[in-house]
Amino acid sequence: MADRSLKGTGLGAKSFEDEAGIEFAARQEISYDCPQKHHFTLVFAQEADIPALWECPRCGAESLRSDGERPEAKEEKPVRTHWDMLRERRSIAELEDLLAERLDLLRSGEVGPPQFARPSRSKKSA
Repeated sequence: MADRSLKGTGLGAKSFEDEAGIEFAARQEISYDCPQKHHFTLVFAQEADIPALWECPRCGAESLRSDGERPEAKEEKPVRTHWDMLRERRSIAELEDLLAERLDLLRSGEVGPPQFARPSRSKKSA
């Protein structure tokens, strides 16, 4: 019983399972070259889609596959801003009318903080 004890091993640190009879998945090694002259190799499954770019583990730069396979250029849409989306819904004339309405409400004190309201101009009788 003493020769079967597992003294000195951490929990979950090591597997004592035998690798006999286990068939591993087919693998392939792919090399990448970094613009900073770093070279590294990664292991992928044989049927995996291999990325053309990978982040360099040493410097973080985008590395290209050593076999020279370039990534496909993706068609990028231009970024739509809030202004672009607003202009799809309203014309400049409509926006100017809305702005004038909101400024009138703000100046009259009906909306917004009280410090933006214009003081009423009442004439004092003497």
